[in-house]
Amino acid sequence: MNNNTKEKPIVGWIGTGVMGRWMCEHIMPLASKVIVFNRTIEKADPLKKLGAHVAHSPKEIAEEADIIFTIVGHPSDVRDVYFGESGLFSGARNKSLFIDMTTTEPSLAIDIQKKAISLGCDALDAPVSGGDVGAKEARLTIMVGGTDGSYEKALPFFSLMGSSTLQGKSGSGQHTKMCNQIVIAGTMAGMCESLLYARKAGLDGKALIDTISKGAAGCWSLNNMAPRILDNNYDPGFMIDHFVKDMGIALAEARLMGLALPSLALVQQLYISLQGSGQGSLGTQALVLALDRINDTHLFSI
Repeated sequence: MNNNTKEKPIVGWIGTGVMGRWMCEHIMPLASKVIVFNRTIEKADPLKKLGAHVAHSPKEIAEEADIIFTIVGHPSDVRDVYFGESGLFSGARNKSLFIDMTTTEPSLAIDIQKKAISLGCDALDAPVSGGDVGAKEARLTIMVGGTDGSYEKALPFFSLMGSSTLQGKSGSGQHTKMCNQIVIAGTMAGMCESLLYARKAGLDGKALIDTISKGAAGCWSLNNMAPRILDNNYDPGFMIDHFVKDMGIALAEARLMGLALPSLALVQQLYISLQGSGQGSLGTQALVLALDRINDTHLFSI
């Protein structure tokens, strides 16, 4: 991307929550102008203070921006942002590039690209992994589906948010994210069971993490989420409600492919039990609370 301001694109950003706020901030130097939208308008204040303009609808952004990023909550939110009465496609400009970084259904990613192409535009699905810390520190893993040309156009922006790889055609980014979430579900369960076992056995949790993280048990969940549990910190880097949604998408896709994923289904049920207790807004590390409840051990609490 040329450093000449006149050649920089106008960038739109929809979704300025716990991750989107930081992701947008990182890419602002590449834009001649940044226009943001969030349903809860106050969440756009940090970006407004940095010079971003605040729009009143996705349509307003689409009417002006060259590249538009979206990262919202659920597939229904994505549909509304793109296909709604005041959605992006109602104001799309020719040759605009839409980049959805929400974790959503592969079929929805394909629908978005087809509609974008019909309007003379293009779209990428680019879900991310890394949580709030990865977003803040620009260390996200970005999984992309779409065309080579649009990926190259987006690459300078992705590079300021983390590392990215083009996985294949439209929908491939979302399928890759499903694989990612399947692994996380398993490692999160193993990590939480390990901490429950350690506390019951009277081990020092911090010493445990320091030791086993250096061996074959080392993983992202152990390094990033286990310390939060030991500090009784269940604030969301990634909310249970959103993770349950992701696991539901993965299980639905698996059924379509004739696959049984029993471990994933079990972990999803444990998280659903937390939702049933009104704890869906906690971070995914709160899985340890469900295990503590099942065992009636009372070793962990908020």
